[in-house]
Amino acid sequence: MRWVTPSTIGSAENSLFIDADTVFDAHSSALSFAARLPSRASLSLLVGLALLLSVGPVQAGPPFLTDDPEPVDYQHWEVILATPSFHDVDGWSGTLPHMEINYGILPEVQFHVLVGNTYNKAPGEPAHFGYADTELGVKYRFLQETKFRPQIAFYPSVELPTGNRNEELGNGKAQVFLPIWLEKKFGDWTTYGGGGYWFNPGPDNHDNWFAGWEIQRKLTSNFTLGAEIQFRTPESIENHTTVALNAGGIWELSENCHLLFSAGHTVKGPAEFQGYLGLQMTFGPQEAGKDKK
Repeated sequence: MRWVTPSTIGSAENSLFIDADTVFDAHSSALSFAARLPSRASLSLLVGLALLLSVGPVQAGPPFLTDDPEPVDYQHWEVILATPSFHDVDGWSGTLPHMEINYGILPEVQFHVLVGNTYNKAPGEPAHFGYADTELGVKYRFLQETKFRPQIAFYPSVELPTGNRNEELGNGKAQVFLPIWLEKKFGDWTTYGGGGYWFNPGPDNHDNWFAGWEIQRKLTSNFTLGAEIQFRTPESIENHTTVALNAGGIWELSENCHLLFSAGHTVKGPAEFQGYLGLQMTFGPQEAGKDKK
């Protein structure tokens, strides 16, 4: 998912736009303290890695930008209600909220759709809030994992320009992302990553590369901690190459419900804080079958 950030927001017509200062203020206050600590981002990640080293793989992907090759099981659903947020010199941006829906449409094939509301708030200006660009994708795992080989998937997606570019709530042009993702499990450890190429048309935009890698471990029966590194080349003439570090966790509230969270900061390029909070729910025929027994 290419979440709207201060660097990716454009400036599409006739879309929903309302003044949302009240909504924004309630949302950003929960993250403002973390955003004021950019100098401690690297230390936070190192602490997270230390915890990883002190202690069954779980669902990958969110709360990280780096994705994984595992499709949702055939005829199963995964629904994530989430709000990623970003802060840099241009202010706050993100989604509030978005809904990500993944369905196992065929064995080894997952259909993906992401819809939601987006916002941006520049210093000293009113907040803009409206419907975001819509994301559609298909994940195809073409290589299964073995003892010595990772699993690999191709996960093309398209960002439809349904957001209002004039209010900086969308890109204004359809974007296409063509990534390859890999994953390997080593006992209690899981690591995954990869990357791909963004086709990013539009005035002053650049096609660009995104790559990332993540490592995670289950610390208790219901809590997993992970960390990632992200790399992105410039998306427009105003942007720079960035490298960011991110740490987060997955808290299993029940077998089919998980709390997802992460936070991080750039270590190369313009200073930017990243935060993510989401609720993941999974369900399908197997769960229904268990209930009948």
